[in-house]
Amino acid sequence: MSMLPPNVTTVRTSSDGAWQGDNPLNHAFPLLIVQTVLVLFLSRFLAFLLKPLRQPKVIAEILGGILLGPSALGRVDSFLNLVFPAWSIPVLESVASIGLLFYLFLVGLELDLGSIRRSGKKAFGIAFAGICLPFLFGMGATFILRKLVHGEDKVGYSQFLMFMGVALSITAFPVLARILAELKLLTTRVGETAMAAAAFNDVAAWIMLALAVALAGGGSGCPKSPLISLWILISGMAYVGFMFVVIRPMMSWMARQCSPEYDVMDEAYICITLAGVMLSGFMTDLIGIHAIFGAFVFGLTIPKGGVFATRLIKRIEDFVSGLLLPLYFASSGLKTNIAKIQGAEAWGLSVLVISMACTGKILGTFVVAMVCMIPIRESLALGVLMNTRGLVELIVLNIGKEKKVLNDEVFAILVLMAIFTTFMTTPTVMAIYKPRQIIPPLVIRRLRRQPHLSEDELRVLACVHGPGNIPSLMKLVEFTRTSLSPPLRLHVVRLVKLTSRPSSIIMVRRARKNGLPLVSRFCHGAMHDQVAVALQAYSQASRLTIHHSTAISVLSTMHEDINHVAQEKRAEMIILPFHKQWRGENEEEEESVSYEWREVNRKVLESAPCTVAVLLDRGLGDKFKQCEEQEVTVERRICIVFFGGPDDREALALVRRMANNSTVKVSIIRFMDEAGKDLVSVTSSSSPNLFKGRRCIPAEPGVDEIKSKQSEVNSLEQEMDEAGVEEFRTYQGSANYSAKAVNNHLMEALTAIGRSREYDLVVVGKGKFPWWMEAKLAGHEIEHDELGIIGSIFARSDEGIISSILVVQQQRAVQSNEAPEKNCKIINGANEESCA
Repeated sequence: MSMLPPNVTTVRTSSDGAWQGDNPLNHAFPLLIVQTVLVLFLSRFLAFLLKPLRQPKVIAEILGGILLGPSALGRVDSFLNLVFPAWSIPVLESVASIGLLFYLFLVGLELDLGSIRRSGKKAFGIAFAGICLPFLFGMGATFILRKLVHGEDKVGYSQFLMFMGVALSITAFPVLARILAELKLLTTRVGETAMAAAAFNDVAAWIMLALAVALAGGGSGCPKSPLISLWILISGMAYVGFMFVVIRPMMSWMARQCSPEYDVMDEAYICITLAGVMLSGFMTDLIGIHAIFGAFVFGLTIPKGGVFATRLIKRIEDFVSGLLLPLYFASSGLKTNIAKIQGAEAWGLSVLVISMACTGKILGTFVVAMVCMIPIRESLALGVLMNTRGLVELIVLNIGKEKKVLNDEVFAILVLMAIFTTFMTTPTVMAIYKPRQIIPPLVIRRLRRQPHLSEDELRVLACVHGPGNIPSLMKLVEFTRTSLSPPLRLHVVRLVKLTSRPSSIIMVRRARKNGLPLVSRFCHGAMHDQVAVALQAYSQASRLTIHHSTAISVLSTMHEDINHVAQEKRAEMIILPFHKQWRGENEEEEESVSYEWREVNRKVLESAPCTVAVLLDRGLGDKFKQCEEQEVTVERRICIVFFGGPDDREALALVRRMANNSTVKVSIIRFMDEAGKDLVSVTSSSSPNLFKGRRCIPAEPGVDEIKSKQSEVNSLEQEMDEAGVEEFRTYQGSANYSAKAVNNHLMEALTAIGRSREYDLVVVGKGKFPWWMEAKLAGHEIEHDELGIIGSIFARSDEGIISSILVVQQQRAVQSNEAPEKNCKIINGANEESCA
């Protein structure tokens, strides 16, 4: 196989294959594939290593590019010539530039100029100071570097000054949002101010970058008249005016053609938009400003928050951000040679530039924040946050190197500055700023109420992932909302996973509440949001006030936000959607809509301050929607499968409320031990291997005392089960009641209930069954931990079960055998009991 490098003028796109003696790495496309896979693997691996340090992904991508370049692996000539030969760099940079072009289009698409104008004078003042002072420091750095760095004195002072000033003035808006999310500061005063100031900074950075490129022209090797730079600036301003006056109305008309009622849009609109991005980039490149500026401006012309913009983002951003953008970091890393920083003087210059960058940003922001009467710790934290840098910084540096304004040494120094300032942000903010959080005593709330407390309202926190969860949730609310029961107060929270993608970050900018990542009001364009529209329509039709908001968080901490809201709203029940949705009755299995949310449900079940119900929807809302459209009154049939234990009693309390609804028919199917009440009272939970059928195997000395105490507990539990069922039957005489003996055919009996078509909703307890029940279930596997063993049986997709399932868990004060905390309380409706 030939290993000779190809002639750059005769490079072919693809190879003939190894069997014909052709080396694929000598051809453009196979080599590009290898380079892409290597870049993705290295950047993801570094992101995994840096995750415990809570560093943003951009740090890993920049470091990955540097490791592949001449600073590390690129020092090995054989590696560099094999994977990154000189002839392949233009191909790599061209593909990376396409990704950068569309990424900047997404940035412009997400940047709402109207919201920036509404951010207030305080944010504008902080952003202005955070730009001006670093720019002044950049002037000083320019003077020093031109004197001490060889070759920089040949570059025009104005060109060098602009690039240094922009490099030191930038704040990375997307990276800042991610850091704030990790630190749970998104909606604190510091987070809100930082996000608003960073948005101002973003716009200013692009204006200054366009000015810097116009001044740079062809770089140091192409002297030109100042008049040319003036013409470039005038042409650029004229082009921006043309885009907003002519193109923006056209894009608004195109956006209106995309109806929110459908999930598809005309492919012609997509093609026109993508072509417009490329054409706009070409026009700004023709003018003399970089092509990315044209893509950014084109993104600004598209209406924000609508269906058209949302679907554009969904179609483009994963491919661009996940695949093409890392190539840009790799191409930047190949230009970064840390070895160019040699000697004490060069490293001293690096320290000086980093110090000036940090001092300018932090000091400028700190002083203005103090003038705005922001406390000293918050002001200092704000300065550190505004010192964050990222992709835009690299864009500035790469353009400066491309225009030959920055040589290899200065370029390496500024890349190190970007890495250091971003890396230091998270640990520094954690050290200097810890917002005060008033943590109320843990209060465990439950559904069971006393009859004389029926005037108290029932507070429910319902979580949804998207529009698909709304119909079943609304129908479940209808079941529990009756004139005979306590009034219902409903809080609906839409759960949104926070990512580094623009569509996730723009939602963060709307956050406005109590230090939690919650959007308590919908901004411009949000009426196109199907969840908001559905909730508003249901609220008006049912005359029920719904408090709706959006929780935006990383999945690892989403449960904390849900629990915090539940405790703040004094919710007595949290409703969670199961991570699967039903495809249809004729389908063989269910479709996983978001499997990663399963861990969120588990964590909520473990730590929630109230009762938790998990809803597995099998068309609960669709059936009744069809009947309502046909104006047919349908009887809602609900069944509770009762074995006994605290979770089943909590489920019984919920169904008792539903039974007050005149359109709901409730059935109780109680499973009892076939041997009656005279069995030996030893619980399997304390020693699961003690049982073998009905006989108790002899245990260690002292077991008699354990058995005696456990017998008392079991007797008390049995009395509470009997009292709960009897109370339900007394007050709800119309409910159907049937008792069945638990035998070896339990699973068949349960699946028969789900397949019978008699019930639209089956309510079960998650666990904590009577001792005899736990013994009989000991050999069964639990497929879904969050549903418990009975819920898992009903959730099986291969049994033909068509009923929707609601699994209820009564929250205990403590999940382990440890003693409960002293400040813990249990509230049964309005009854408070001490846990201690």
